Amino acid sequence: MKHTVYVVGIGPGGPAGMTAEARQVLDRCDCIIGYTTYIGLIKEEYSHKELLDTGMTKEADRCRLVIDKAREGKTVALVSSGDAGVYGMAGIMHEVAADCDDIDVVVVAGVTAACSGAALLGAPLTHDVCLISLSDLLTPWEVIEKRLRCAAEGDFVIVLYNPASKKRAGYLRKACQIILPYRPGNTPAGIVRHIGRDGETAEITTLTQLQDMVLDMFSTVFIGNSQTKVLKEKMVTPRGYVL
Repeated sequence: MKHTVYVVGIGPGGPAGMTAEARQVLDRCDCIIGYTTYIGLIKEEYSHKELLDTGMTKEADRCRLVIDKAREGKTVALVSSGDAGVYGMAGIMHEVAADCDDIDVVVVAGVTAACSGAALLGAPLTHDVCLISLSDLLTPWEVIEKRLRCAAEGDFVIVLYNPASKKRAGYLRKACQIILPYRPGNTPAGIVRHIGRDGETAEITTLTQLQDMVLDMFSTVFIGNSQTKVLKEKMVTPRGYVL
């Protein structure tokens, strides 16, 4: 018997940031599984469902739990914040289920922090963009450093996920110092915190000033390219249309 499991991106915050498709899938699920923080974002809306959560670094365990629940005959969703396919659970769910002939994985797109944060700042992503995570938990810093340098040299707008944590307090500064040889210090930069949640803020600064900012894992950073400008207190990267 075939079982379909869903991997659902719930957007940046609570139910208001979900796509209609994500809501429809969760509405018909019997069981919703996710990281503790993400289940907390939706537990009020879906308190009538079976809600199961695990902590950080238990990603593979969550995927196995999804499969177990599906084999019990339940309709199950594994949730990620933002989009499940952007630094989310979609990839590992496919990996864990790869040898399970009775399991089909369906990914339901969500709104990633790059898109929801950009909307708060203005229009910084209207041209080519690179998304780079500064977390070296799963990616060596040497690889992250190379990607930052290549993105800066290629004049991409750069979005930094996971810019800082207690163990990585200096990583944002290091990232800025890698980028600065390729960008003027007054290049617009944006910081969005707690997107779609209590305490949401959006701030525009410069690449030079960004080096000294104290951020955390709930922050997303936007660094403009050579064309990015500030218009009426909004960060805008022109596409190149003739006005």
